[in-house]
Amino acid sequence: MTTAAQAHEAHHDHHPTGIMRWLTTTNHKDIGTMYLVFALIMFMVGGAMALAVRAELFQPGMQLMRPEFFNQLIGVHALIMIFAALMPAATGFANWLIPLQIGAPDMALPRLNNWGFWLLPPAAILLTLPFILALFGIGDGAIATGWTFYAPLSVQEGIGVDFAIFAVHLLGISSVMGSINIIVTIFNMRAPGMTMMKLPLFAWGWLITAFLLIATIPVLAGAVTMLLTDRHFGTHFFNAAGGGDPILFQHLFWFFGHPEVYILLLPVWGFIPHILSAFSRKPTYGYKAQVYSFWAIGILSLVVWAHHVFTVGMPVPALLYFMYSTMSISLPLAVLFFCWIATMWRGAMSFETPMLFATGWIILFGIGGLTGLVLADVAADAQYHHSYFVVAHFHYTLFAGGMMGMMAGTYFWLPKMTGRMYSEKLGKLHFWLTAIAFNLTFMPQFFLGLAGMPRRIPDYALQFAEFNMISSIGAFILGLSQLIFVYNIVSCIRGQGEKAADKPWEGAEGLEWTLSSPPPYHSFTVQPVVK
Repeated sequence: MTTAAQAHEAHHDHHPTGIMRWLTTTNHKDIGTMYLVFALIMFMVGGAMALAVRAELFQPGMQLMRPEFFNQLIGVHALIMIFAALMPAATGFANWLIPLQIGAPDMALPRLNNWGFWLLPPAAILLTLPFILALFGIGDGAIATGWTFYAPLSVQEGIGVDFAIFAVHLLGISSVMGSINIIVTIFNMRAPGMTMMKLPLFAWGWLITAFLLIATIPVLAGAVTMLLTDRHFGTHFFNAAGGGDPILFQHLFWFFGHPEVYILLLPVWGFIPHILSAFSRKPTYGYKAQVYSFWAIGILSLVVWAHHVFTVGMPVPALLYFMYSTMSISLPLAVLFFCWIATMWRGAMSFETPMLFATGWIILFGIGGLTGLVLADVAADAQYHHSYFVVAHFHYTLFAGGMMGMMAGTYFWLPKMTGRMYSEKLGKLHFWLTAIAFNLTFMPQFFLGLAGMPRRIPDYALQFAEFNMISSIGAFILGLSQLIFVYNIVSCIRGQGEKAADKPWEGAEGLEWTLSSPPPYHSFTVQPVVK
């Protein structure tokens, strides 16, 4: 090694400690850790808001809060869970795992990576600050339009909407920067011998996610900027009185909003096969079929947005097109389900915590997918639109499909990340409490929706009382059981569990398991060769 190279290595081995390490870091593992910790904090904040909503709905009548505050909690809960919990969690896993899985020394654009993370805390502050300002008589609280910002309500609302618009801009810039980084890393920094069709499925899931983010975030940014000019600069994009069209906003929003569902799910679909394969002790079934299905879902997700607005009065040919295109997504998704089940079929399965979450995930996410087909039917949707049926459906999709998938991934890679094993007993307790409480919370909401209860209302008729009470009890068990999850993670970070082996799961495959647990600060000093 030359003197210059040795000096370079020595420089790399020395990394700052204390607060400066985290503020200035360009190391992919440090940045991944910050994303994951941020996501966990925001998950608890968003969850606390949901519990306040369920406390209000425990009984009919106004119990604890004004209707305006109830609406604000619902809107901010959704924005936090989607933009500040699920998306940063997925990005955190991408930062941690993609370089390890493809044999890269780091992400391709490390400074961009650091900046991408540090846009998130200010965005989270912008979303929640209006609650605090309202206590001092400034403004009338946070955004109260739901997470969808629908005009004309969002044109007339208070300053909470402006705060949310700027927060969404920051979150969007962060997502686009992360996406560019992931695409460049996967295309340019793979280990020698790792062709595209040897990429781990998690990397494939994220590659398509990154392209979707770059395609859709600018459309959302344009829509909320038009909304901002309608509010403050006298334009009339969405104001019918001035010749604008409020339905235009819905089309622009959902052109982003529907691919967003797959943006949240594709990374999870990527790492579930790793978990199923490891604990079934057999190779992933249908690797190529899964890759092609990812591409098919990614492309189709861009052309089905208007199934969210079936009831706005679109012409019949448009209704038919959006109905059939939405239903067609179920075909590649069915291929994925088949591959996941076939991976487990006749495997030597064992049910440690990650496998429990992965198998429970398949069942619960399956319910989310099947109820999506119900909502894709134009005639049925007229009955279910804006009812609690929709609330139940997307929580089976995004909590069971998104959050519980992230939990499976956390338990699977936590020993690798921290070098310590979590408590298996507590992990299993966390799974069973989460799965049972989740169904207790959201299954009754399907029946509430079928019976005609509209969503986003703080009060309801007496006929809906029993199911709402069951749902609220389930929500509190679900919320409290996440404290076990936090405890398990914190105890690993503090080095309390037993030491993890380099490959803690017998059937795990991939380059990340060839490194020590936890991996060294600079993962691969010599790039591995994939044969």
